[in-house]
Amino acid sequence: MSRVPLPSTLPRLLKAAGALSKEADAAAVLMLTENAYDFSEVRELLRTKDLIVASHIPDVQAAAAEDNVKVVPLEQEPQTRHMQVSQALLDAIADDLLQTGSRVVALYSGFERDAIDTVSVISLSEHLAKLTTRDLQRLETQVPLPTLRRVVDLAVEIGREGREGKAVGTILVVGNHRKVLEYSHEGVHDPFRGYSKKERMISTARVRESIKELAQIDGAFIISTDGCVMGAGRILDAPAEELTLSKGLGARHWASAAISKATNAIAIAVSESTGTVRLFQNGIVVLRIEPMLQAMKWHDVDTEPPLDS
Repeated sequence: MSRVPLPSTLPRLLKAAGALSKEADAAAVLMLTENAYDFSEVRELLRTKDLIVASHIPDVQAAAAEDNVKVVPLEQEPQTRHMQVSQALLDAIADDLLQTGSRVVALYSGFERDAIDTVSVISLSEHLAKLTTRDLQRLETQVPLPTLRRVVDLAVEIGREGREGKAVGTILVVGNHRKVLEYSHEGVHDPFRGYSKKERMISTARVRESIKELAQIDGAFIISTDGCVMGAGRILDAPAEELTLSKGLGARHWASAAISKATNAIAIAVSESTGTVRLFQNGIVVLRIEPMLQAMKWHDVDTEPPLDS
């Protein structure tokens, strides 16, 4: 298999990451890359056996496996670079390559698209579940940020906690509620019908707890831009045409993609099998969140590479 030569700056960065890994007592070095390097050489420069390569490119995965390096395959979905690294670490934990509570040194392209230029020390300790305001602000939507944050946080809690020890999957659609209601029908008797608007606002703890309980029933929650629950247990009828989703995503995700494309609303799907939360806009996944009992704490590192011996 042909390999990509290491860029001139990468060996020094690898040596610095290796020294940092030893100093921080890291469990492993994670390398997020789109290039099929000689990973045996990478491991030698790091001076560690605990190298994990993460990539969505099959050739990179094959090269790492050929060099007897641990591999974390990634899905190619639109995400921030930090979210990609987070996903790689979450998958590594799921595959028993890492343990929650350990430290990891991560190497990735933070500024340049193809050049590894960033080193971070990541503690798999504190709570990771909520998106940063900056990530949500990047979405071009008429849904106010406070409303969107509340709905997303609620979806993450459902994905992480389930209900009474049972995994739960659901859909929450926020924004353009009149059109969303036109593209849906009642699946069960709406438990929110008859209540005043004040009693249907997701800003209240009682309504959020009710949504968590009702998420066990089939159908979607329809939420207005100001955070009022306009319907629950709704079956979405938007046509699933001209949509492309990753393999393995089921009917709940197809329905979310379709309603987001037909109505310009934000559809948030919670996977019952994994607890993963995906945000759909205009028919595609624009953000993905992996709920964890404990989250990743990021430390940016400013360090000088060691001098060549």
